[in-house]
Amino acid sequence: MKIVNTKINGLKIIKTKIYRDKRGFLKEVFRKNVLNSIEFPFDIMSYSKKKVLRGLHIQTKRSQAKIITVTHGKIFDVAVDLRINSKTFGKHFSITISDKDDFSLYIPENFAHGFMCLSKECTINYKCSNYRDQKSEKTIIWNDKDLKIKWPLKNPILSKKDISGLTIADYKKIIR
Repeated sequence: MKIVNTKINGLKIIKTKIYRDKRGFLKEVFRKNVLNSIEFPFDIMSYSKKKVLRGLHIQTKRSQAKIITVTHGKIFDVAVDLRINSKTFGKHFSITISDKDDFSLYIPENFAHGFMCLSKECTINYKCSNYRDQKSEKTIIWNDKDLKIKWPLKNPILSKKDISGLTIADYKKIIR
């Protein structure tokens, strides 16, 4: 495994090896010695259909670092830096990830995360550094003009929670 830094400090791509043969493949997803200082006690699996957009989600208390791995299909993945004292606060990083790729995405604590399913269906595995804290969950609106995220598909399928998310400006007010 190899760590590749992104343009946002702390946000990393975890490169892995895929061993392929006529039967299929084997891919390592996580090794504790790659991210030594972080424990991941909680895993989540998410299934979505094409054009479903989930996010942008964050926990304000007990924030979660995450490792995102696509196990089936293809997604457009987005992480937004919401670390209040960060030079890149409000900046986002986006990447397309599929089950055929040789990497996972590491997202540090205090980032909002979301994705859009680009294939007929997709399954994503999240390794999380903290358990879910429903009371501190917040959603940043997916199409906030200040974020300038270029989502690849128009008219996404959204939950009620994701339709009524906060703008970055409103989020700043509640965390100060």
